[in-house]
Amino acid sequence: MKTEQTTQTVTQTYKKRSQVSAVWHRLKKNKLAMLGLFILCILIGLAIFADFIADYDTVVVGLDMSQRLLTPRLEHIFGTDQFGRDVFARIIHGGRLSLSLSIISMSVAVAIGACIGAVAGYYGGRVDDVLMRLMDILLAIPPMLMSISIVAALGQSMINLLIALAIAYIPVFARVIRSTILSIKGQEFVEAARACGTSNARIILRHIIPNAIGPIIVEATLTMGAAILVISSLSFMGLGIEPPAPEWGTMLYEGREVIRSSPYLVIFPGIAIALSVMSLNLLGDGLRDALDPRLKN
Repeated sequence: MKTEQTTQTVTQTYKKRSQVSAVWHRLKKNKLAMLGLFILCILIGLAIFADFIADYDTVVVGLDMSQRLLTPRLEHIFGTDQFGRDVFARIIHGGRLSLSLSIISMSVAVAIGACIGAVAGYYGGRVDDVLMRLMDILLAIPPMLMSISIVAALGQSMINLLIALAIAYIPVFARVIRSTILSIKGQEFVEAARACGTSNARIILRHIIPNAIGPIIVEATLTMGAAILVISSLSFMGLGIEPPAPEWGTMLYEGREVIRSSPYLVIFPGIAIALSVMSLNLLGDGLRDALDPRLKN
């Protein structure tokens, strides 16, 4: 009996590895997707090792008026701002903020949205109608406006910003999961699990949601780029990360005052935002093609 269970476990592991390798093989053929992955890996690497590259207290938020508004040079490759802070150091530390906030908020939105969408799609009927009408109400409000409203109501803080982003994107993932559940809940493996007496909660968590992981990954990757734009926009409007924290939107806001004499103060943060959003969009498009079941053959 143990030998049969071990054999089944090995077979399942092999199938999972073969599926992952097949997706990776198709993804490698997409040059734009690999470019996006390469750029994203660089940004994540800089964010992870930001403390080793530049000290936060002395270079990122520390003031040195003798070094203010220096143009890009060897000592400061991106120049310095109005307070003598190194722009490159602030950008890489700002990348840690933007990427971590987008990842955390999307993780919360995926977890809650997946549960709502799975319950609505699996049970259907009145449960589906009530949950989806609530999601429609939230979807009627643009994510930017929703985030502004929540942050303005709760107050300006990093936690409130995470709450605002998560609530704004929960309906998106709920809709994606619901549509996927509707297409697979009538398949044979679900009927077999139900016939064996498996509880509905176990069927949803162990059989249905894992088979919907592809659309979740694609939507989360694409939505993270939009979340970074929302974070930067809120910070630019004074509703996001409070100064002197090195957030890209805050850097744009501070640099607008001297944009004519020191345009690099808005050029480099703008490039960072554009690269991060572009890399996530390219990777998301590539993952969508690689995970498309119609392309397996």
